[in-house]
Amino acid sequence: MIYSKEVENMCTVAKGPKHGPAPIPEEGKWVKSYDIKDISGLSHGIGWCAPQQGACKLTLNVKEGIIQEALVETIGCSGMTHSAAMAAEILPGLTVMEALNTDLVCDAINTAMRELFLQIVYGRSQSAFSDDGLAIGAGLEDLGKGLRSQVGTMYGTLKKGPRYLEMTDGYVTGLALNEDDEIIGYKFVNFGKMMEFIKNGDDANTAFEKAQGQYGRVNDAVKIIDPRKQ
Repeated sequence: MIYSKEVENMCTVAKGPKHGPAPIPEEGKWVKSYDIKDISGLSHGIGWCAPQQGACKLTLNVKEGIIQEALVETIGCSGMTHSAAMAAEILPGLTVMEALNTDLVCDAINTAMRELFLQIVYGRSQSAFSDDGLAIGAGLEDLGKGLRSQVGTMYGTLKKGPRYLEMTDGYVTGLALNEDDEIIGYKFVNFGKMMEFIKNGDDANTAFEKAQGQYGRVNDAVKIIDPRKQ
């Protein structure tokens, strides 16, 4: 340790009270975090890349400083999906500090890791007040049935109006319009359910029919349009 001449010439003044760090809520306990191993919790981070053409939602389940579970969801960039595949392989087993300084290739995933790190080390995790935290596997609950990311895709123009393309329900196959050409409902197919039907032995057409549904006043529609072509 090298000290400047100015510091060397100073006299020593005793420090006052040493209370340590303020405790933070972690998995149902109040914890004073001194080391990485003192950090536990499940939380989410949202990140974006430098050109802001893609985004990532990162979910980590950390136990005693070690990442036990990682869910990486990306949107808007085709290359980002490959970076996410790498991240899902790299992150489990690292400490949250190692993960913060790991090259995850994609800016959006790195930014999400930074934001998530802040959530966890400041005690703002989703499991802050849950006794013993959340079980490994809890990250998958964000995906719902069919284990697909919750995606909403909407498009609109001033001249032609709005188009619903994908909702939480699934891929939108038809928009229900009233006599004023206003949207009053939609028809959809749930890809997660459709794939399950196919894996369980249904042919593709049967699975497609069984996975369809509708929302709103579809039965009152004057016409139903294909939002991608009409």
